[in-house]
Amino acid sequence: MTGGGGPEPADLDADYEAAGFRGRLGWGDRPAVVVIDVCRAYLDPDSPLYAGVEDAVAAAAALVDGARAAGVPVLFTRVEYEPGGADGGMFFRKVPALRCFERGNPLADWVDAPRPSPGEVVVTKQYASAFFGTNLASTLRAQGVDTVVLCGLSTSGCVRASGVDAVQHGFRPVVVADACGDRAPEPHLANLFDLDAKYADVVSLADALARFGTLR
Repeated sequence: MTGGGGPEPADLDADYEAAGFRGRLGWGDRPAVVVIDVCRAYLDPDSPLYAGVEDAVAAAAALVDGARAAGVPVLFTRVEYEPGGADGGMFFRKVPALRCFERGNPLADWVDAPRPSPGEVVVTKQYASAFFGTNLASTLRAQGVDTVVLCGLSTSGCVRASGVDAVQHGFRPVVVADACGDRAPEPHLANLFDLDAKYADVVSLADALARFGTLR
C-alpha cells in the first residue's frame, strides 16, 4: 500500500473501474476541435511559461490538419488581458506569469502551427476554462456540435478546466492525450488520468484521426 492508504499505481485502473469511475461517453455525430491557448509563451525558452511542449504542439497541428480535411470545425482559444491585468481578477494575481498575455506582448502570438485559418472562430478568454465568461458554448450549439475534442496547453490548467466545463455544458468531451502538454510529466499524466476517470474520454491522436477519417 502507498503512504496515503490507497491502492498501488498498478491497481489504480481496476480500483477506479470497480468504484464506478471511467465510464465512456463516446463520440457523438458532430465533433469540433477546440485548440486551447497554443502560443509562443509555452515554446519560447526565455518565457516564464516555457514548458518544453514542442511534441504536443506538433501533435495538435496534426489533429487540426486531420479535422480540417474531414470538414470538422476547428476553434481556437487565446488569452488576453488589459495591461496590468485589471480584467484578470484573482487568477491574474495568483499566477504572475500571466503577464505574458497582456495586450501587445509577443509571447501571446500564435505559433506557426496550429494557428487559425480565415473564418475559424477565435475565443478570447481571461480564465482557465474556454467556457467561462465566453461565448464558446453558444457558438458550438449554434453549429450543432455535440462532441468537443480538446487539445493544447496546459493539461493541468486550461485543458482540464475546459474538459470539466464541457461536460457540465452537456457536450461529450474528448481529450487527445498526445496533443496536450504541461510543464512536467507528473501533472500531465495525473490530470489525464483524472479527466478520463470523471469528466472526459481520453484518446490518442491516432484514435482521433481515425475517427475523423470516418467522417470524410
